[in-house]
Amino acid sequence: MFEAFFPDECIGSAYDIDYESLYEQGYRGIIYDIDNTLVPHDAPADERAIGLFGRLSEIGFSCLLLSNNKEPRVKDFADDVGALYIHKAGKPGRRGYLRAMEKLKTDRETTIFIGDQLFTDVYGAKRSGIRNILVEQIDKKEEIQIVLKRVLERIVMRAYRKKHR
Repeated sequence: MFEAFFPDECIGSAYDIDYESLYEQGYRGIIYDIDNTLVPHDAPADERAIGLFGRLSEIGFSCLLLSNNKEPRVKDFADDVGALYIHKAGKPGRRGYLRAMEKLKTDRETTIFIGDQLFTDVYGAKRSGIRNILVEQIDKKEEIQIVLKRVLERIVMRAYRKKHR
């Protein structure tokens, strides 16, 4: 019943992922959500995020930020970390994910998505045929509409964990 929302993988943090292994598996493009995936909501790029994107570039990845946020927020963060970006992406719609792969010059088999929300990030990636990794939200302080979605996410994740024991 909830399988459409199940992540392909769950990891505690975007900073704990074995990116070298992903590269060895043939992935060349990474699409990220920003808020609560890389930094707390509305926070600027910090040293950790800047360092991560530098490391990813050295490995050989192309990176893109896919956000439903407005352009000033997304552009400033992208400029700071040296990534491509798409703002007002319309997640979980497929269009933003498909445009992201075009910009990255990758395809479904060579692209991975990393985000913190099931109903926008993971669902959109799954609908687009992109492998996805769900990470834990960085900060519990969020806008009310996201807090309400988190209640439903917990129900889906209970079903996910039950199935993946």
